[in-house]
Amino acid sequence: AGVPDVDIAITTRELARMIKKVGLMFNELPDEQFDNPMGESTGAAVIFGATGGVMEAALRTAVETLTGEELKNVEFQEVRGTEGIKEATYNVAGMDINVAVASGLGNARKLLDKVKSGEANYHFIEIMGCPGGCVNGGGQPQVRGSVRNFTDVRAIRAKALYDNDAAKPIRKSHENPAIQQLYKEYFGEPGSHKAHEVLHTTYVKRVINK
Repeated sequence: AGVPDVDIAITTRELARMIKKVGLMFNELPDEQFDNPMGESTGAAVIFGATGGVMEAALRTAVETLTGEELKNVEFQEVRGTEGIKEATYNVAGMDINVAVASGLGNARKLLDKVKSGEANYHFIEIMGCPGGCVNGGGQPQVRGSVRNFTDVRAIRAKALYDNDAAKPIRKSHENPAIQQLYKEYFGEPGSHKAHEVLHTTYVKRVINK
């Protein structure tokens, strides 16, 4: 109680500065295995950094779960792209599933106002605070204006994630061997009491500067 889950956070820029400061030749380091289970990752995990990525990763699992059939085409193009608000409807197991994606808090407000007014009805909403998603977050490498004003840096970074996803042998979250082992040995079934207890949270108002 009262103990934060995260002890410390390091941004991409901070990590890069630390590597440079100690003179570490990062590109010359020998490859080695990640600590288990951090080395087991899927394409679905990679795309979390782009707006719409969490939605797409969840859809890959949700569609297979609802249909009970293997999902051959795992790419949901409608939720990709750097637009501030994206909407799509997918027919899954005879049901129309309405989804929406917003990035940037201004767009989040617009989307939630549509829900509040009854203008829109969604089964699933993804909101990311940073415009374009985590690839455009405050701690990411900064790009000078002469480049940023003429190049969609967010789209280029997102493409790198989607390319990485496409090259992964496993592209669905629920097929990650580490996750499967975790449920088998600890959580039991998805949606179990233990899984809900550990993996879900509720909003609690916190005062940072007293």
